[in-house]
Amino acid sequence: MKYNPIEIDAKWQKYWADNKTFAAENNSEKPKHYVLDMFPYPSGAGLHVGHPLGYIASDVYSRFKRHQGFNVLHPMGYDSFGLPAEQYAIQTGQRPEDTTRVNIDGGVDKEGKQIAGYRKQLDKIGFSFDWDREVRTSNPDYYKHTQWIFIQLFNSWYNKDSDKAEDISTLISIFEKEGNATVNAVCDDNIVGFSSSEWTSFSSDEQQKILLQYRLTYLAETEVNWCPGLGTVLANDEIVNGVSERGGYPVIRKKMTQWSMRISAYAERLLQGLNDIDWSESIKESQRNWIGKSVGAMVSFRVVPSAQGSEPRAIEVFTTRPDTIFGVTFMTLAPEHPLVAEITTPEQKAAIEAYIEKTAKRSERERMADVKTISGVFTGAYAEHPFTKEPIPVWIGDYVLAGYGTGAVMAVPCGDERDYAFSNFFKGQNGMPEIKNIFANVDISETAYGSKDNVEIANSDFLNGLSYKEATQLAIAELEKINQGTGKTNYRLRDAVFSRQRYWGEPFPVYYVNGLPQMIAAQHLPIILPEVEKYLPTEDGLPPLGNAAVWAWDTKTNTVVNTDLVDNVTIFPLELNTMPGWAGSSWYWMRYMDAHNENEFASKEAIAYWESVDLYIGGSEHATGHLLYSRFWNKFLKDKGFAPTEEPFKKLINQGMILGTTAYVYRLEGTNTFVSKNKIEGQNVQPIRVDVHFVNSSDELDIERFKAWREDFNTAEFIFDENGKYIVGREVEKMSKSYYNVVTPDDICNEYGADTLRLYEMFLGPLEQAKPWNTAGISGVFGFLKKLCRLYFDDNGLIITNDEPTKDNLKSLHKTIKKVVEDIESFSFNTSVSQFMICVNELSTQNCHSRAILEPLAIVISPYAPHIAEELWSLLGHSTSIAAVAFPTFEPKFLVESSKEYPVSFNGKMRFTIELPLDLTKEQIEEIIMKDERTIKQLDGRTPNKVIIVPGKIINLVG
Repeated sequence: MKYNPIEIDAKWQKYWADNKTFAAENNSEKPKHYVLDMFPYPSGAGLHVGHPLGYIASDVYSRFKRHQGFNVLHPMGYDSFGLPAEQYAIQTGQRPEDTTRVNIDGGVDKEGKQIAGYRKQLDKIGFSFDWDREVRTSNPDYYKHTQWIFIQLFNSWYNKDSDKAEDISTLISIFEKEGNATVNAVCDDNIVGFSSSEWTSFSSDEQQKILLQYRLTYLAETEVNWCPGLGTVLANDEIVNGVSERGGYPVIRKKMTQWSMRISAYAERLLQGLNDIDWSESIKESQRNWIGKSVGAMVSFRVVPSAQGSEPRAIEVFTTRPDTIFGVTFMTLAPEHPLVAEITTPEQKAAIEAYIEKTAKRSERERMADVKTISGVFTGAYAEHPFTKEPIPVWIGDYVLAGYGTGAVMAVPCGDERDYAFSNFFKGQNGMPEIKNIFANVDISETAYGSKDNVEIANSDFLNGLSYKEATQLAIAELEKINQGTGKTNYRLRDAVFSRQRYWGEPFPVYYVNGLPQMIAAQHLPIILPEVEKYLPTEDGLPPLGNAAVWAWDTKTNTVVNTDLVDNVTIFPLELNTMPGWAGSSWYWMRYMDAHNENEFASKEAIAYWESVDLYIGGSEHATGHLLYSRFWNKFLKDKGFAPTEEPFKKLINQGMILGTTAYVYRLEGTNTFVSKNKIEGQNVQPIRVDVHFVNSSDELDIERFKAWREDFNTAEFIFDENGKYIVGREVEKMSKSYYNVVTPDDICNEYGADTLRLYEMFLGPLEQAKPWNTAGISGVFGFLKKLCRLYFDDNGLIITNDEPTKDNLKSLHKTIKKVVEDIESFSFNTSVSQFMICVNELSTQNCHSRAILEPLAIVISPYAPHIAEELWSLLGHSTSIAAVAFPTFEPKFLVESSKEYPVSFNGKMRFTIELPLDLTKEQIEEIIMKDERTIKQLDGRTPNKVIIVPGKIINLVG
């Protein structure tokens, strides 16, 4: 009988599927445990061996919790809307829904490419997913509920007094009774006051426009990241170094009317909630920085009227240092600030416009990250200091962001490094005065003084002699007296743009009457994405849904009808934008709780049972985007009574990357001759990446496969090493198809079996760390599994006995039980694999075939290597799955030593050892030692001066 992993894997994967072994119950007497992976985007490239790392870890944990008696929910699905599918559709003429389906289920696409399919690849690895709960965010039965949540957001406002979202009807009720004077809401900045009588006198359209200023999702003109190459708006986290992450297209800032989510309403709750969850400090800190809470003051600087005369204008500035108000030397506005066009003088207009055009090509992220480049232009305008009434020159500079604070900075060069650098860069130019120093006994000739400690304010009128805290409090009080400032807490977190000018996304359940958005009633959902011929924007620049022939809403029949029937009487245009990629991923964990519920996203009973995710595993690249939006939606749903907890994910673990080991060949410059790695010294060579599948575990290149790989390599010549071999170079890099270093899990499973892959990925190193993949290490793990099997059977069959286990057998087993439980609970999976190897080696040496040892050992190893564990369990005579068998209990008594092997020394030199019971007294030990023949021989008739005995440690005879 031999270990045949391919047959064993197929057998048990079929058994699990047929018997629904891992189906979770929504109502169980067992305690619940919800283990979730960040679900994948199903690209055509499929999985490489780096992708399953987190899935294997969560699967080990899920299986372990089942062994402990938990009802485990461990689901999987697909984040299947998104830009990559749409771009691929544009390039190849395929429908995104077709390519997405093939990418998930496998098959041949329109291009004739064989696609493995995510589902088949995941199944090969033997995950204990409850596949009956699978979700795909691009399926109408899923995004129907995403649309419903959007409607709930639209029909809600944030009441600061109750500190929660409330139904918009409660706000309308307040307006009807008393107007908006007493309303304490998170809303637009430009709210105009009105009385109850004025509210009732407004037309319906006027009322709707006012309500849009309060709704949690709203339409507004917003400064966005526009990517012409992709024809869509991008979120900040979709931009890298000023270009789109997808495709590398330039991104510019422009104003567009967009749907936005008022996530800023939840800023403080998002911040405070971090204290209640078990996440890494690095992820929490990323979120704290993104939320960016600042305590300070809002200050109003009146713009000095121009010679031509103008209406009064004021520049609103948020500052965390109101104590430095008398150190303001100049002001800087973001290039996009709405006042720039109004206050710029004619003389400066051309320079200002040229600068704005230039900076529009840089993303906010790029501008934030670039601390070295200094640029700006003087507007020619001045603002008035609130206290001294002195004129302060107003500049624009791209280090100030329109989306942060008010988009304006009161520049205090003596106390801020960036202001200091800006001031010195433009020193002596028109509009740049000398730096004002308002710190006593501080030299700012070389650098700014940014510390708040040991500060004594000077040259500051009524603030002179005060400390930072004293000056801050007094400055705010005095600003409030003259109505030019107030104390304020500010957040960096901006409202999230929720529109995308693309096709492959959730349609909005919105139609327009007189240009104002109307929600489609919930009973008519889903509004299904229509067919279009082109996935590009229309000729007049509308989003791709502008190409849809059937995309209008009939309010009589409550159906989607032909676009050319729009009469703006009973048939109206539908929204042309689609929702962003994060819409479906902001609530998907709740859908898994009740995945087939047609009427609601999950029943109250299911949500009450599962509550929230106990363990969430995924990449740290989602530190701000996905995790922040998910927490926001969860808090909103809690406010509205649909979620039972404030936070969605109790514990979060970020797995590290598995890196590829790239292979390089070295071509002599200007030739088609390739030099072996150990022969390149002193040669002028060009390194070229080569497919790792052409290289064996000894780094030797398969010459024939390489020559057949590319036409230009057909005639290649080679300079070999002394052994007549071509040795490649190796470098650890990101695993990528473009680097030819991708290893697929299918390859490993087909050759060595899924259990080898699972154990090896866990063995590579700590889960959170990045580590290089080295296929050469696979054979060692495969050898271990074969050695494990030899404890249970040989060529003739099962060799299990009913012999009583020895003391050493029990010690090996219980050491392993103890170690594995500790490791799984602390997510140190790599050291468990090491312990398995130690245990199997020890049991092999002990020639152990005892059922009393090997039966529990199969259970202990089953979370890591479930296929072989199931097979061994079956061979041991069990007819049910090992998956739900109770985990063995560690018994400390088997690790308690009953005897000790003592080193026996004479004058400090060890001469022999002796094993003695640990419960002997010093006197009993001495009596045994003195009668030992080896002692008598060493002493040779002498009597020792002293016998030193430390029970359990040493024996030393002196003299």
